[in-house]
Amino acid sequence: MSAKLRHILTAVMVTVALLAPGYGRAQLLSTDTASPQQMTQLADSVKQEYDLGPYFGLYKDNYFTVGTSIGYKPTAQNSDVKFQISLAIRLTNAVLPWGTYLYLFYTQKTFWNVFENSLPMRDMNFNPGLGLTKPFYVKGKYIGKMSLIIEHESNGRDSIWSRSWNRISLSGSVLVTRNLLVHAKYWIPIVDSGNNRDLLKYAGIFQWGFNLMSHNRKFQGGATFVKRSGWNFKWNAILDFSWRVSKKTNLNLFAQYYYGYAENLIDYNQLHSRLRVGIVFKPKFFSEY
Repeated sequence: MSAKLRHILTAVMVTVALLAPGYGRAQLLSTDTASPQQMTQLADSVKQEYDLGPYFGLYKDNYFTVGTSIGYKPTAQNSDVKFQISLAIRLTNAVLPWGTYLYLFYTQKTFWNVFENSLPMRDMNFNPGLGLTKPFYVKGKYIGKMSLIIEHESNGRDSIWSRSWNRISLSGSVLVTRNLLVHAKYWIPIVDSGNNRDLLKYAGIFQWGFNLMSHNRKFQGGATFVKRSGWNFKWNAILDFSWRVSKKTNLNLFAQYYYGYAENLIDYNQLHSRLRVGIVFKPKFFSEY
């Protein structure tokens, strides 16, 4: 590995570690045994995080994983490193109408063939977005949020390797019980690239999923299902599990299994079945999908 590449990787990991939030009082959402006064205090704490909290934080899961294809002998061609950096930046000081907040979102997902000669980056997907987020409270409990976002996603390449699309997405996450979160996302796509006009056939038109959590958030596991376009029952599936190593840190051991298409943009029309393990840093309240 070149010295330059080592410096870049080190900088990425240090940045993620510094941004990773601790698990304080606001992280632990109101419990089933909390008193009404305690639940109100917890909801107020969450609202204060939105109103006065940091303007620069985590958006989706930030992870670094390594793995290989399932059902095949591991080789340099079917094994890789996958990592994701995802940030949210609040753009206004004041709360906007209807209790909403304006954010700039940015997610970068990278697929790195570290087992091949010269360690090439096979694909990098850039996903900036601008949108409004509204948190919801019911009877003193913070139960979830909804976001309306204008998104762009591309791999930053040209010629026949260029891949890009835009979408207007509406997403929501709801904490149904202390241990169960359900989420869904629907998008209106605008596919403008001549090299991936059939993208929706593989990347889908909406998704839904769930996340199960232990009482203390030490263990979390979930599934996300992405419906590919067409009148059929074809889905992409993502399964993940995390284990927080300590109450005083946001470092989690992490495993993710991906089955389906469009895991990345460069070969969106190829079927992938890959299991990867590594570490993940999670957003303060709960993850976006």
